[in-house]
Amino acid sequence: MTLDHETVTRQLGREPRGNWRPASRCRHGAPTVIATRSDLDGEPFPTLFWLTCPFLCERVSALESEGAVTVWTDRLEADAGLADEMRAADEVYRRLRQAEAGGVDRCWTVGIAGQRDSLKVKCLHAHVAAFLGGIDDPIGRAVLAGLERECDDSRCMKGADE
Repeated sequence: MTLDHETVTRQLGREPRGNWRPASRCRHGAPTVIATRSDLDGEPFPTLFWLTCPFLCERVSALESEGAVTVWTDRLEADAGLADEMRAADEVYRRLRQAEAGGVDRCWTVGIAGQRDSLKVKCLHAHVAAFLGGIDDPIGRAVLAGLERECDDSRCMKGADE
């Protein structure tokens, strides 16, 4: 088992499934986002980028609990420029997911967070993961701009040498 596999298993609290690779890392060296294929253990899986960092997951979950998903859906509806940015990010997401899957995207009908409509928001974690994975997702970018991005220790790496 590799160090990345051990770390992601610890972060998720379970074994990661399917084929995946680290897509971004924190300053401590731990994966913060993993990229997965659109075929997970034989089943279609639309999530290209998965946020694994417990520190960020906790903060994004708090925003979701405070109603941020609805706020972002409303903003996309009201702001044509933001909507255009989101559509562009969704297109890039779909292209990258197809490339990650070796050219065959089993989830081609859906975009970020498995949404058919790129202007609907259901999971801020998916938008943050997309941004950290290299997509200029305007929601992920804005959410991260308002958050502390990393823990002050290497908690995900603890236990890796034990």
